[in-house]
Amino acid sequence: MSNETSTTASEHSDQTDDPAWTLLDLDGLVDAYWELVAPSMREEGLDPETERPTHEWLSAHGFRGLIYALREYHDRTFGEFWADDLELDERDDSYDWGTTHDPTVDLLEAYLESRSERGDLSASSTDTLRYRLAHYVRAYQSVNDTDDLLAPVARDSDVPAYEATDAAWAAFDALDDDLAPRTMRRIHEAVDSWYAHLVRRKRAAVNPVAGLEDEYRWRRRTDTTGETRANPALDATHVRALYDAATTPTDRLLVVALCAWGLRSGEVAALHRSQLVFDPPEADVPYVDFEERKNGPGQVSILYGQTAATDRLAELNERDHWTGYLFPSDRSAAGHRTRQTILSWFDELAASADLPAEIDGQKPIPQMARRFWYDAYSATQEAILTDVGEIAAEQGSASAEVVLQEYLSPNRRRQLRRQYMRERLAQAFGETTP
Repeated sequence: MSNETSTTASEHSDQTDDPAWTLLDLDGLVDAYWELVAPSMREEGLDPETERPTHEWLSAHGFRGLIYALREYHDRTFGEFWADDLELDERDDSYDWGTTHDPTVDLLEAYLESRSERGDLSASSTDTLRYRLAHYVRAYQSVNDTDDLLAPVARDSDVPAYEATDAAWAAFDALDDDLAPRTMRRIHEAVDSWYAHLVRRKRAAVNPVAGLEDEYRWRRRTDTTGETRANPALDATHVRALYDAATTPTDRLLVVALCAWGLRSGEVAALHRSQLVFDPPEADVPYVDFEERKNGPGQVSILYGQTAATDRLAELNERDHWTGYLFPSDRSAAGHRTRQTILSWFDELAASADLPAEIDGQKPIPQMARRFWYDAYSATQEAILTDVGEIAAEQGSASAEVVLQEYLSPNRRRQLRRQYMRERLAQAFGETTP
């Protein structure tokens, strides 16, 4: 089995820059599905939450190592992994738009019917358009806490046009945190077309996403080779430059939360002191706790940067009537800063740190910090495998992976991952201790 394992991991490594699947525990495989498989599915118009990929699709797109790891190391099929570990269900015939507001659903379906009949849209193209629109609808419902997408833009609406626009832009802010630029551009084209259709049919007075491309510049952020990619990663020198440029507790926590904890911009903006568990009763490392978190674990280990957090807490504790948010705002109804503010602060830090104007052809953005974290985590797997290789040689084993899985307990493997990750982060931040 050792030869087969080595070959599979090698073949997978040749196809992608992803970690060796056989080194990941089930939680790691769940994370890898959302970080690697899901974006690839979205780029092809598939919904990773409702459309289970086939073995053929996974193999053709460089993910057969996932199937192998599940079968050989976790004794389960991909179908079982989909249902039990990802906790997903396949989409049924009644499409879930992510809203229970019937008038909104009716006008979405009416638009698709119009495009299909008047525009001679194929069934597969209609499904793709439905998927892109639904992505926006779900994000809109989540960030604005309403199922009704029509009332703010209705011809007789009392909602000011700027508020309707702010609500729509907030949905795109949330989506832009996770999706590749080309995918975002396609979703915007679909949503822009739907709103324009409503305006033409006198069902809406305003198109709240008109001109949004000029703000995000997705075309400029799309790979010029014509292939859609995820955001590139910052490297360790970029992270060090950002941290050196951070001269206040606010800025230092911003860099730590993005680069050392791997949080999304929206998650950073809404961080609350109640989420920071520095002395956990049952876990052996501090962590950030999330009651609900999209496409990720509910707890994020704090392996580096606790000092930055405690410094910021000490600063905020001096304020009167502090509500507990680490990035508070007196003008926001939510009580904390917005994702857009985090983006602006990151831009200012990037300029102060003299980061390149472009990294792999794209303007530096916070998503690249998250990608740095994930790449650092992946690199720890390779480093562990290299060191365990010495043990494998002493034991007469041909495969370091076999030694890692057979001779080291899950707890010991977890300790090693944390140790290597902590060291890698400290090195990137230019310090010897976390």
